[in-house]
Amino acid sequence: MALTRPTLTRRQIRALVAVAVALAALTGAFVWFAGSEDRALEGACDGVLPIGEVRAVLGDDAELDVTNRTEGSFGKTAAKSGEGDENGAERANSLSAHCRITAEDTGHIAVSIAGSPRPRAEYGYDDLYAAVPARRTLPVPLGHGWSGLFATDTARLDDAEDGTATTAVLLDCARRGESLLITVETALRGRTTLDDPDVRPDFVRTATATAEAANDHWGCGARLGKPVRTVGLPVNEDEYEPLLGAKGTCAAVPTASRSAVSTARETARDRAPREACVLGTRDGSPLYRLEAYYGPYAEDARSQYTRDYDYENVTPAEKPAGRLGRSAYWAGAACPRGAESALYLIRADAADGETRRRPDLAYERAALAAFAAASAEHHGCAAPTLPEGG
Repeated sequence: MALTRPTLTRRQIRALVAVAVALAALTGAFVWFAGSEDRALEGACDGVLPIGEVRAVLGDDAELDVTNRTEGSFGKTAAKSGEGDENGAERANSLSAHCRITAEDTGHIAVSIAGSPRPRAEYGYDDLYAAVPARRTLPVPLGHGWSGLFATDTARLDDAEDGTATTAVLLDCARRGESLLITVETALRGRTTLDDPDVRPDFVRTATATAEAANDHWGCGARLGKPVRTVGLPVNEDEYEPLLGAKGTCAAVPTASRSAVSTARETARDRAPREACVLGTRDGSPLYRLEAYYGPYAEDARSQYTRDYDYENVTPAEKPAGRLGRSAYWAGAACPRGAESALYLIRADAADGETRRRPDLAYERAALAAFAAASAEHHGCAAPTLPEGG
């Protein structure tokens, strides 16, 4: 029996055409939204975000939300303003790029890129650069040829912040005195733990890949490191050791019988742009904190002290060395290639009121001198200028 084609009425034809048009429009919408996400990723942080690394960390199939803001410039010369290069012109590195990529079920990656040094008009207000957690733990150096830090609020298994870490990479540019600071916060949900050494490099890979792209994009010309396949854990408050056996940031710092200083919390140095050494009693209770700041971190610290201590009229921004308050000293050192002068600080731990009330000033100066000298030598800076007695 022969088959016959059913006859469609005009109304049915119009209905089918309407459905076809609607499906085409809907399909086009899906294609547009998919393309929109890709375009947002490609343009994030002025186009230097490593899309492959981001998707590998947050999930290849994850739906991503992207926010992005880039402003300012890098490497351009501003008008003469008293300080500057050999031609009397000041570098105005106002570049500030921020982007955040969020996967609802996985976590987020937040990237900040800033040129250094900053315009003087920014000094004394908010932080000049993205902060790195360092209150409860000590950040550790990235190593592998990078000048950088790996930091967390906590390094304890199963703590609420266990899946969140911040990586900072400092690029020392070929242009004298200029640098780029890339700071990346990675937060991963679920069973991800920083205690797993195989997982920790996932928290670093976006930062180093972004640094490589930024180095090329802005013509920085910095020396780059190698892939980071291993990275240590930040040092917790209870991870102290005898000061006499210290081999890292606390090496060469003397003990003190009057102040009962006999233990230390420390990290390796390994070109880290920030260093810390915490001195404590025999049971590890903290007494003093020594810190070293290089490049943008030194610039930022001086800017903050200008704001916080302006009423004293003597700050690390105004003198190479001196005393702050009842129990704090600072020292400084000139560093190569026109970089910001290094800044070294010692201060009583905030929790130790007795050290603040009855400071051992002679020991503070001796500890600062030893710490600053060792750190400056490691970074190739000049011998530090130290505070006088009193």
